[in-house]
Amino acid sequence: MKKTILIILGVFIFLLASLVALPFIFKDKIVERIDKEIAESINAQVYFDFNNISLSVFKRFPHISASINDFGIIGNPPFQNDTLIHVDQMQVDFNLKSVLFGDYPTLTGVHVDGGSVYVKVLEDGRANYDITYPSEDGEEVEHNFKMGVDLIEVKNVNLIYDDRSLQYFMALGQIEAEGKGDFTLDVYELPVRAKALIADITYEGTNYLRNKQFQGETLMNIDMNQMKFSFGDGDFALNDFLFDLNGFVALPDEGIDFDLNFAGKDNSFKSILSLVPGMYTESFSSLKTSGSMDFGGFFRGLYSDTSFPFFDIAMKVNDGMFQYPELPRPVSDIQIDMQVKNSSGNLENTSINIPTFSLNFGSNPISGRFALADLVSYDIDGALVGKLNLEEMTSIFPIEGMTLKGLLDVNAEAKGRYDSIAEIIPVINAKLLLSDVYVKSADYPAPIEHLNVNATVQNKTGKMNDFVVDLTKFGFELEDENIDGRMKIADFSVLNWDGSVKGTIDLGKMLKIFPMENLIMEGKIKADLLTKGSYKDVEEKRYNRLDTRGQVEVNNFYFTSTDLPQGVRIHQAKADFSPDRINLTQMDSRVGKSPLQASGFLSNYMNFILEENAVLKGQLSLTSSKFDANEWMTESSGGDEALTVIELPKNIDFSMSLAADEVIYDNLNLKEVRGNMTLKDGVLSFTDAGMKTLGGQMTLNGSYDPRDITAPLFDLSLNLADLSIPAAFEAFNTVKAFAPIAQHLTGKFNSNLNLSGILAQDMMPILSSLDVKGLLKVAEAAYQNSQLLQGITSLTKLNDTNTLLFRNLSIPIEIKDGLLSVRPFDLKLWDYQATIQGSTGFDGSINYLLNMQVPAGRFGAQANALLATISGTDANASTLIPVSISLGGTYNSPKIGLAGGNSIENLLAAALKSRVSSERENIQEQVTQQFRAAEDSIKREVQLKAEIVQDSVKKEAEKKVADTKEKVVEEAKNVLKGLIRPKATKPDTVKPDTTKKNDIQPRI
Repeated sequence: MKKTILIILGVFIFLLASLVALPFIFKDKIVERIDKEIAESINAQVYFDFNNISLSVFKRFPHISASINDFGIIGNPPFQNDTLIHVDQMQVDFNLKSVLFGDYPTLTGVHVDGGSVYVKVLEDGRANYDITYPSEDGEEVEHNFKMGVDLIEVKNVNLIYDDRSLQYFMALGQIEAEGKGDFTLDVYELPVRAKALIADITYEGTNYLRNKQFQGETLMNIDMNQMKFSFGDGDFALNDFLFDLNGFVALPDEGIDFDLNFAGKDNSFKSILSLVPGMYTESFSSLKTSGSMDFGGFFRGLYSDTSFPFFDIAMKVNDGMFQYPELPRPVSDIQIDMQVKNSSGNLENTSINIPTFSLNFGSNPISGRFALADLVSYDIDGALVGKLNLEEMTSIFPIEGMTLKGLLDVNAEAKGRYDSIAEIIPVINAKLLLSDVYVKSADYPAPIEHLNVNATVQNKTGKMNDFVVDLTKFGFELEDENIDGRMKIADFSVLNWDGSVKGTIDLGKMLKIFPMENLIMEGKIKADLLTKGSYKDVEEKRYNRLDTRGQVEVNNFYFTSTDLPQGVRIHQAKADFSPDRINLTQMDSRVGKSPLQASGFLSNYMNFILEENAVLKGQLSLTSSKFDANEWMTESSGGDEALTVIELPKNIDFSMSLAADEVIYDNLNLKEVRGNMTLKDGVLSFTDAGMKTLGGQMTLNGSYDPRDITAPLFDLSLNLADLSIPAAFEAFNTVKAFAPIAQHLTGKFNSNLNLSGILAQDMMPILSSLDVKGLLKVAEAAYQNSQLLQGITSLTKLNDTNTLLFRNLSIPIEIKDGLLSVRPFDLKLWDYQATIQGSTGFDGSINYLLNMQVPAGRFGAQANALLATISGTDANASTLIPVSISLGGTYNSPKIGLAGGNSIENLLAAALKSRVSSERENIQEQVTQQFRAAEDSIKREVQLKAEIVQDSVKKEAEKKVADTKEKVVEEAKNVLKGLIRPKATKPDTVKPDTTKKNDIQPRI
């Protein structure tokens, strides 16, 4: 007996040890198999660390489980900066036998704990989840995984679905889901449990759900043959609102087939209140409520390009009431009966019927009704009647820090059809009266008083020309200042208007009463305006019939915000209005630290206000004693200041004159800046713009064209006079790149240049895109102490100094395809006649040929000795020796060599023996031809580099522009972060789009 127990115990220990050791024995093979299947299945960057993979047979015995931390997939271009999937922890279960011995590994379980999914579809339909390898005939390749999954578990995952082709956006947080079933069958049942935070669901710009808690449990029937997904009886909830959903969703060849029924389940009036924004808070459970609620409907039919499902949705509330425990008055006697219905499958035949709507705000009753027959004829029958004491309303819905008093009286009724072609509108009789309203903010000692609004909307016959909106009075008082106005609009077909506004408003006081976050504004605006006209005249462009006149005066205005931290201050500004223009007679302001005065006019302003594509025209004169443009640079992520591309409006036609005593721009200090500018069709043009800078005078004409914001263009004609060479080197990146020699030059230069190219997003020229032609003139300059000079004197053994003096140089230059080409020009190097030609690349490379004529005697004793050995020639110490020197490498690290000879001694011997006096030109011509052949090859290489750089810059600019569209995604992520309370032991699982992993092996 004892022996038997020991044998059994030994076998058990052996089996246990085997189970523990098995994953370690076969880990390399299993990991290799997983990696192989990923590589063959996924066409994207998959990142994970092999060292983070662990294997176990105990987690889901008899399956073997592979666990990994920090796993993810990054999309292919144009989604290379988007993380499609990131998982904090993932466990994948396999059939062990299939992994070790089978041809096809069988996947039996998936468990995800923490992570994020970001699905993005572009306007053209490209999607970041399209990461499988297509076959040659366009069909997806079958892969070697077999699906035997019987368990899927997901915990704490966030999902963002951003489909720009459908204008559909969804953000879900804290998703938890669990499903079990035999997925290998064609038809199987799948019990599902799930819950999530619905942070945002928006379709075509309309938000449908925000900040709602969802949970559900149901039994699904999956029919893969018919692609039909059926829902059995289940429990679903949005916040406290419970409902049942049953039926099916099927995917036929065309469209989506729906047959869904839904109904409220065990709900009270409090349940529907949980869906009202702002009410489902931590104190919701203590809310006092009563009343019943019924909800139900169906959604049935085919959704496709040509059809829409029919539906019927109904909700009824009887005797509803709610009251916050700490407040004295309830909202009571709530009666709502609503039905939205479509029986035809044509969405335009949707009807809305609300025969009953009523409630009491304390002792203030409000009641109404509304019926809309369809979305074609727009037959309407509606009414709203109510009187509301604002002081009593705030005892039901208090507004923190705000006291309200006064009366709101609404009595409105509309019945009839709207038909713009037949010029028919409903009969309308509506009155709105705000009486003696008092508004007091805790942030400001004085209240807004005597706020009165008296408005009527009437149409007694149903004809458009009988339509009248009459705002007979609008006004309020704030301390000793008041605003009064009126407006009357008549005849709906032509929209005649007649109105006025007069008074003074103190913006600082208003902002204290109605504060706005991260914004400071103060100052007074005084207005006395009359306006009269017809929108029909606007459409017919009869602007001379529009009569708007009066004055507006601004005093001590100041504005600053997060987007405008520099601040704008207007000490005083006056404008006169007339029907055809606005005259800015005075504006004394300070933008940031810079004083700025302006005057001028705007015309076509009524058309600009009333028509979408109208052009605002005008003329402005701007003057400043000192303008600091660097204040308006944007701050980069690294904290450094950098310019950014400025997009110009296309519907403004302005001519401007500018006069500034001093302008600070980047590292330049510009004096006596004068010029004229024209802004038209989104292009800014300069004419006769002049300034003193860098010790000389600069005049320019040209344009800045940012209509393609990813590749803004510039085109300039420059006239430069007496500019300092070293100062130009320090100030201009273009000079540093293409004329590095300037760092060792002293003196001044003149030039006439035509300059064009593309600007990068920091408003600096893309060097590889420059197109420049011109003539550079140097009256006198000194060149000294450079590695280039030292290399030449060392190579030639000429006993000359490391200083050169230049006089009266004219250098023709051209920049194209990233290469500065210098055509041959003559100059004196020391006392020798020389010719220089060559190029400098935008990448810093140089390639020049220097041809000199050097008297033989200048080469020293060795040359004299060679002369003495050569007889029968007329060579002597004054014989000119042709010396050709090649300059390559970079300017600061030059490669200097003799063209046509490997040493100066060999060059001397060959030249003298060849009777130099008759053949020296042939030698240099041969060298020059060889140089030009090599130059062509270098040009092609630099041009290729230039194209690559420009393509890279273009893509980066397109990404920057696209990033503006990503704001909604980032905002959704921030919402998820703010709404989700992360566990103390777990980090935030929402990952940024741009994923960079260090110390992790990228796969594929």
